[in-house]
Amino acid sequence: MSRPLVSLVEQAIDSFIRFLAVERGLSENYQLSTQRSLSEFAQWCAAKKEIESPRAVTLPVISEYLADRKRAGLAASSIKLIVVAIKIFFRFLAGRGVVERDPSEALALPRIERYLPETLNELQVEQLLEKIDTKTPHGLRDRAMIELLYASGLRVSELANARLENFNFEERVVRVTGKGNKTRIVPVGRKACEALASYLSSERPKFVKRRTSSEIFLSERGTKLTTARIWQIVKKHARHAGFEKNIYPHLLRHSFATHLLGNGADLRIIQEMLGHADISTTQVYTHVDQQRLKAVHRQFHPRA
Repeated sequence: MSRPLVSLVEQAIDSFIRFLAVERGLSENYQLSTQRSLSEFAQWCAAKKEIESPRAVTLPVISEYLADRKRAGLAASSIKLIVVAIKIFFRFLAGRGVVERDPSEALALPRIERYLPETLNELQVEQLLEKIDTKTPHGLRDRAMIELLYASGLRVSELANARLENFNFEERVVRVTGKGNKTRIVPVGRKACEALASYLSSERPKFVKRRTSSEIFLSERGTKLTTARIWQIVKKHARHAGFEKNIYPHLLRHSFATHLLGNGADLRIIQEMLGHADISTTQVYTHVDQQRLKAVHRQFHPRA
């Protein structure tokens, strides 16, 4: 009996995911994450409550499910993602008349502690980059990749998908496609441009095969590097540079934003370069900078 109960809700979920893909143009990762959250909720509803359709879902049912997930040890940040998925799902169904009213309307998002992003200081970035031996196989590629991650604050997926036709040496800019298929133009620093020029002229041609596409960063097989492989490369060079702390691609993005802010860049400009839809996402870097200012004040003020 439980199988058709799940399938009725799953049909609504499938319709919603198609809407996210086709009409909203949201990323595949976002679609998969949302589908997973909703499918797990649907399966719980069928197994625990014998709920036949979305119309039978009530606010107490949703609250009980979230409490169940919390008891299972799920972090507040993960529960928040589930709440968001459920809220936008039922808002969609209410808008389509599939449910009479949105049962999640009064559902509040859980408050989560906001952690400040880790960063490297400017000397540490220099240490990481200067320790990359460009005379070794893949050295020019790896140096260019890590230079670009820091110079332009790219997400690792944006770096993996960066294409030759989207890089302009004359203007020193790169066009990238970020979350929600949104395109933005990001400046590239002089040192990153020099590293890219060396890689493109001396090393990339060796990786090109007959079916190679125009992605900038290639494996030896002539295929684009995966995000997982880029993570491995960054970690390898961090170990070689003597770092004990965890170094990963997004840490360079955080460092990019923090160093820009610390050197006087406008927050709106940083938001634009990072591709943040909401300024509140970028504002976390002001807290990082305030912490640095407080530390300086405590260290140097005679009455701190």
